[in-house]
Amino acid sequence: MDQWRGKIAVVTGSSAGIGAAITVQLTNAGMIVVGLARRTERTELLKEQITGNLRKNLHAMKCDVSNENDIVATFKKIEKTFGGIDVLINNAGVVRDTRLIDPSNSQHIRETWETNVMGLVVCTREAYQSMKRRSEGGHVININSVVGHSLPYSVEALISSYNMYAPSKYAVTAITEVTRQELLNEKSNVKITSISPGAVKTEILELTDVKIPLLNAEDVAQAVVYVLSTPPHVQVHELTIKPVGERF
Repeated sequence: MDQWRGKIAVVTGSSAGIGAAITVQLTNAGMIVVGLARRTERTELLKEQITGNLRKNLHAMKCDVSNENDIVATFKKIEKTFGGIDVLINNAGVVRDTRLIDPSNSQHIRETWETNVMGLVVCTREAYQSMKRRSEGGHVININSVVGHSLPYSVEALISSYNMYAPSKYAVTAITEVTRQELLNEKSNVKITSISPGAVKTEILELTDVKIPLLNAEDVAQAVVYVLSTPPHVQVHELTIKPVGERF
């Protein structure tokens, strides 16, 4: 992580769960971290988990990643305040307890797509333009999911249906590869990685009391640190991590 010390990282969905764990670990690793969230007060509270002299390096900014105008304005503010972006962690995501075949579910479906897919694409676009201007490389990490690669018939084990969540994560898998190809065509040295966890113990799974093996948010954060720690000639394209005993 030495190559990223003092560099600027942006983490979406930083207020809880995986995003909070990533925010803490990157700040403690010496990065200047801008945590984007709708609940900025929760991101600010993360400073209690950061080594004293590094707390000043965590900055919370309000941003709704389902709103393109909000994303563009926020990234312009980051550019102006910090001079650019070196690392983007696309972590923000939602899951709704609905089914594709349910009536009057359009709002839930749209919220999932706008946050999990469009938000990720727009954040990546804005961050890459900043990385390109800095000409120092960079890294985009998409927090994906195992259900973005295969969908087992055990949906009752988590929620009533994966509805638009699984399709949105399948989209992230394709978006990561398309972006990798575009970066190759631009002869860019910016890296892109998809990290696909299995079930993680976070607020997103508060919909269920099912007893299944779970990862901790910190496990995913450590995977992010590993990916960022690779040398310049190494790109981890896809990293899948599951809790021991997971059956899907």
